[in-house]
Amino acid sequence: MNGFRKGLFATIVAIAFPLAQADAATSTFDGTWNVRISSSSETCGNGATVAIGINNGQIASSSTAVTASGRVADAGSINVTLSTGIKRAVGFGRLSGTSGSGTWRGPLCTGTWTAERM
Repeated sequence: MNGFRKGLFATIVAIAFPLAQADAATSTFDGTWNVRISSSSETCGNGATVAIGINNGQIASSSTAVTASGRVADAGSINVTLSTGIKRAVGFGRLSGTSGSGTWRGPLCTGTWTAERM
C-alpha cells in the first residue's frame, strides 16, 4: 500500500460513526468543503484531503473513493463518518462561516482536521 493510500486509510479509519446526532442545519453550511486530515502518528499517515458536501445539514461524499455521512447542527457542531470499504473513522468539531476544525479517532489512530468551504 503506497504512503498516500496508507494515510487515507488511517484517516478514514479515524473519522467513523457520529458520536451524537445533531439537529439538521438550515442552508447556513451548505456547499462543498475541503477537509484536511492530520494524524498524531507517522504510522497512521498524514496530510490527506477529502471533499465533502453539505446539503440542508446532511453530509455526503463528494468523492467516489470515500463515503461521508453525518450532520451539521444549526450552531455549526458537526459529527461525521468517513469510510472506505470496511475502514471507518469518526470526527467531530465545529464549522463557522467558511472554515472549521475538530478532532477524529479510529481504532488505531487519532488526529485533527480543518475544513474550508470551496
